[in-house]
Amino acid sequence: MEPLEANSSCSNGSLVTLLCLSHRVVCQVISDADPADSVQDNRTLHNFWVTQLESNYGFYIGLGLAVFSSFLIGSSVILKKKGLLRLVEKGGTRAGDGGHGYLKDWLWWAGLLTMGGGEAANFAAYAFAPATIVTPLGALSVLISAILSSYLLGERLNLLGKLGCMLSLVGSTVMVIHAPEDEEVTTLDEMSSKLKEPGFLTYAAILLAVCFLLIFYLAPRYGQSNILIYLTICSVIGAFSVSSVKGLGIAIKGFFAGRPVLQHPLTWILVITLVASITTQINYLNKSLDIFNTSLVFPIYYVLFTTIVITTSIILFKEWVTMTVVDIIGTVCGFLTIILGVFLLHAFKDMDVSLGNLPQVLQSEQQEPVTRDDKNILIEVDNSSIAPEDKPKVFMIYT
Repeated sequence: MEPLEANSSCSNGSLVTLLCLSHRVVCQVISDADPADSVQDNRTLHNFWVTQLESNYGFYIGLGLAVFSSFLIGSSVILKKKGLLRLVEKGGTRAGDGGHGYLKDWLWWAGLLTMGGGEAANFAAYAFAPATIVTPLGALSVLISAILSSYLLGERLNLLGKLGCMLSLVGSTVMVIHAPEDEEVTTLDEMSSKLKEPGFLTYAAILLAVCFLLIFYLAPRYGQSNILIYLTICSVIGAFSVSSVKGLGIAIKGFFAGRPVLQHPLTWILVITLVASITTQINYLNKSLDIFNTSLVFPIYYVLFTTIVITTSIILFKEWVTMTVVDIIGTVCGFLTIILGVFLLHAFKDMDVSLGNLPQVLQSEQQEPVTRDDKNILIEVDNSSIAPEDKPKVFMIYT
């Protein structure tokens, strides 16, 4: 491109010559324009394209972020586990025994950073897609970690676990097909008006009352013996954390669109609510994991948490209003299928069941001796290894 050849004046009617290699173009100035107006027009055009992109592809962007988040979170578990196993191989103190040698392992840090990236992607997914689709898809992270652990960590994934993975995939697909695609809340003002609706205020008051009852009365008395106490606290608080994440996602989009979201009081209310709710969730989830079996904690927590989040989404965002009866039934069936898949993946993970030994497993269960419940009877105990004519008779009396 050679330098421009222009007239001394750029007023209306002036000619401007552009030279590019062998081509020569003459342009005529037809109107004057204020540079500030040009910048404003460019900004308006940019916002228009962003709005059009979000309107046409926002759901798919949120869906992709949710799936990508599950992949990162599931992979992060494997990386951190590999780092912990390398620490044990080197003779270091295990993390469960109070050791912190894993902090020197780059693989563990890679897992931590991967998990951070997954949580960030999950945070962004709530800004584009409905919570009724983002939250249930979190089960894919469990599926991914189970599959990767069978290949990278040598952990066995039995037949029921593979069936659970397939059911989780089928349930997630059904939910994606039938999930609501329309999102009505796009600004903090709309979010604020929805938070002030009487229906949601009543629902939030009930959740807070249940939460305080669990924390101050039931947890000190039954938390150590009942697995539902701590997990219900985490799930109820999750309604506020997910709502806060959804609102902050709207605020972040507004910030990049040039709106004064930092001056809006709702932004800081949502930040405080998110920090308080996540802190409470982590506290009681750690207590639950420390006391109860992990294979029971995760499926129960997933079911309770997802159910409450979906209920909150129905009441607050009304994402199901535009759905047909078929879509509602399909979404519910998909969610129940995911629950069944997660249950199979965790509840029977220690069983040695494969397609090859399935007949033997079923046959061994049928041949198990029956134990009598009534101990106040005379029981004859015989030994089948002794011939019938030489077999002594032994009688035992239980009282």
